[in-house]
Amino acid sequence: MILVVFNVLTIVFFLSRPDWKSSRETVATVGNEKITRQEWLNELETKYGEETLRDLIDKKVITTLAKEHKIKVSDDELEQELDMYKALYGMQENLSGDEWGERVRLSLLLEELLTKDAKISEGDLQAYYQENMDLFDLPNSYHLSQIIVKTLPEAKQTIEELEEGSSFAALAMERSLDEFSANEGGNLGYISEDDETKATLIEEAKGMTSGSWSDPVQMDSGYAVLYLHDAIQGKRYTFEEVKDQIHRQIAIEQMDIPVSAVPFWDEAEVSWFYGEKAKH
Repeated sequence: MILVVFNVLTIVFFLSRPDWKSSRETVATVGNEKITRQEWLNELETKYGEETLRDLIDKKVITTLAKEHKIKVSDDELEQELDMYKALYGMQENLSGDEWGERVRLSLLLEELLTKDAKISEGDLQAYYQENMDLFDLPNSYHLSQIIVKTLPEAKQTIEELEEGSSFAALAMERSLDEFSANEGGNLGYISEDDETKATLIEEAKGMTSGSWSDPVQMDSGYAVLYLHDAIQGKRYTFEEVKDQIHRQIAIEQMDIPVSAVPFWDEAEVSWFYGEKAKH
């Protein structure tokens, strides 16, 4: 009887634990079959657990060692790097401004850690600047989204719905004829003023203000309604403004190694769930 009472109390204890209840929570049903939160989490851990944990470790390693070596990224450096990336590469992942800024900040800190002991002559830095001048002479760029529809009445109807409060991204996914941008909520990323294939869009964007949409714009495939997220003023960067960036670039090319935080794991004394072998 004592053993029976003890077992019952044990079962009641585990059933009453909040984390146990949470793990048994149903997150989906297929007919009469249930998928519990714990099954879902186990699957996520199996597929993405190591990669996700590695990313978390890398972030902690970078920030910890940057602090130890007194390496910092100023707001001006971060803004410059972001502007140059947007102007040169155009597309931006679906991240918020803060998330994107944090990713770039960590990347800069890692590059500084990897190249902190590299010695590059002033002459080599100057030569790189002169040979790659186009990388530091950025044109105006515009972050645009678009909705492409077949007829002018459809374009006008889209604008009416936007004025009534409809989401631009939702309308783009619902009705835009351009499949590629529609899947991204109409997002085209940053378009350089030098991009001749987007001349019509650029010309319209020049007269827009950030946070506004355009009147219908006639295109080869129908009519576009554009949304201007942001505009970057073109700029020619001086040697002094990009000197540190050039130093990092040359040093990384000379080292001929992947830009990774793994070489610093030993210094940071990392130990993790997946063991020593998986680290490298």
